[in-house]
Amino acid sequence: MTMTSAAALRREPLPLTAVTIDDEFWAPRRELIRTRTLRHQEGQLRRPGRQFDALSLSWRPGDPDEPHIFWESDVAKWIEAASYCLATTDDPKLDRAVDEAIELLAGAQQADGYLNVYFTVVKPGERFTDLRDAHELYCAGHLIEAGVAHFEATGKTRLLDIVRRYADLIDTVFSPGGPRAGGYCGHQEIELALVKLYRATGERRYLDLGRRFIDWRGEQPFFFETELERRGTPGYFGTRLPRRPSDLRRFREYNQSHLPAADQAEAVGHSVRAMYMYSAMTDLAGEYGDDRLLQAVRRLWADVTDKKLYVTGGMGSDPGIEGFGPAYDLPDAHGYAETCAAIGLVQWARRMSNLTGHGHYVDALERALYNGVLSGASADGTRYFYGNPLASHGTVTRQDWFDCACCPPNLARLLSELGRYVYAQGPGEAVVNLYVAGTARFVFAGGEVTLRQDTAYPQEGRLAVTVTHADDEAEFALAVRIPGWSRQPTVTVNGEPVHRPDLRDGYCTLSRRWRAGDVVEIDLGMEVRRTWAHPAVAAAAGKVALERGPIVFCLEGVDHDCAVHSLTLARDAPIHAVPDERTGVVTLNAEATADDGTDGSLYGDRPPARRNVTLTAVPYFFWANRGLSDMTVWIRDGRE
Repeated sequence: MTMTSAAALRREPLPLTAVTIDDEFWAPRRELIRTRTLRHQEGQLRRPGRQFDALSLSWRPGDPDEPHIFWESDVAKWIEAASYCLATTDDPKLDRAVDEAIELLAGAQQADGYLNVYFTVVKPGERFTDLRDAHELYCAGHLIEAGVAHFEATGKTRLLDIVRRYADLIDTVFSPGGPRAGGYCGHQEIELALVKLYRATGERRYLDLGRRFIDWRGEQPFFFETELERRGTPGYFGTRLPRRPSDLRRFREYNQSHLPAADQAEAVGHSVRAMYMYSAMTDLAGEYGDDRLLQAVRRLWADVTDKKLYVTGGMGSDPGIEGFGPAYDLPDAHGYAETCAAIGLVQWARRMSNLTGHGHYVDALERALYNGVLSGASADGTRYFYGNPLASHGTVTRQDWFDCACCPPNLARLLSELGRYVYAQGPGEAVVNLYVAGTARFVFAGGEVTLRQDTAYPQEGRLAVTVTHADDEAEFALAVRIPGWSRQPTVTVNGEPVHRPDLRDGYCTLSRRWRAGDVVEIDLGMEVRRTWAHPAVAAAAGKVALERGPIVFCLEGVDHDCAVHSLTLARDAPIHAVPDERTGVVTLNAEATADDGTDGSLYGDRPPARRNVTLTAVPYFFWANRGLSDMTVWIRDGRE
């Protein structure tokens, strides 16, 4: 597909106010975010000496609790998540808390628009001198995203005005011929934020600034090395990474500055930075009609999903860099799979699907959302994983908070914005990407159309899409994604079977004149699936994973009287799915075998005896909610 035809197909997410979510799986989780998670996170941000206190600018050298370079981003993501909640729910207490945080940001902003506490009170005079490590533009990007979200949710311009002043300053500093011309941030984020700011304000200079940051990245001479010479000090993280001078290429790859963005073909380095950069590249490809950027993100997508993606949708197998390892290097217990990386994949996948019209991108989005993202928070919404391993010896548990608290508010903002991922609208088409009960309002040339989606997904694979309102008979294409795992979906329209549904690019597309009362019913089928990894994935060799619909399952020691790594599941063993009210999905049960104990010797000349046991598998997102125990996603595959 050429860039011109891809741009012509471009879809847009619906406004949050056009979508309601009232299903049994997502609605309670989203309400938990609003009523408990955001309150818990606000409490963490308000702790003495932490984020909210830092914005008062009262810290002085020698005081405890030195402000951190990340802190504005934590506050910004919390505001963004809260704003999405306020878009659809009247919550005066939350509204007041957000307004208070915004006033703190306003008070911390400098006369010229600059807004970063660390460089205002800790390192005054050193603005934009450590772009590689100090996250200034990363924090600015999250502030910009929060400003746009708050404006779109509430109509208030207070935060939007603050971030526009900051963006205007950045535009001047990083203009061609400006004092930091050629520079860019070591942690990508501002690039995609500037696209959002452009779309909210119509100011082209913000889009062009985001494009400059992408275009300058990876050009020679390498900016970060020039910056290091000019500064003469190691940088914020320089002393923690002593190999940098002797291993420059590795650390260029770490922040994806080793090659120009449009020339990159392999996903390397820090996985969250990569996801944010690829998201921005996708946005810019669409806005500028840039085929080189489109081809680059397609190459990078293939590298990630074909060689470096966990079965849970997590990514980043190397804890040393919080990022990508070599192809097929996907260790289970010692991998990383940061929650923010899975969130980044969800964000990137939506952009790729909307730009190209292909549903397989949403397949990956769904895998990450239901597994690698949801696992990042406890069932009560107040404890979090930073990394999400696929195996544990019983030592892994979620934490109340982190010194680098990027993941908790990031998860909150994604789930609060879920409505924008469920549907999309293209030229003359209404698109259903995810199966979530609720309604969606579309506006076509002939008037408004409201669709009602009813489903018990992901517990069941049936859904009905009903036209509940149309100003008149409306002619449009209804495109419902059919996931790649659905083997024999059935489709009916007003009770009549569609014998040869038009399946294009992963969607069942039905074009007709629609009237109120028309119903499309689809049964995706929800058989339990056995999944095997590529033989080069050493951690999964001789093992199998269990999936049903979008859900990946795991074994926990709390359900077994043996070590879960000792369980073997025969290939012909029937697997039964039992509804589980705790998770809103199902539990899987099967007959399996477990290695029995030996005579106590470390080694022996006979294999361990085996005994029959009942295997119980729960959704991966639910693990570590019932106390410490061992866990595994990959189960020994019994071939006999």
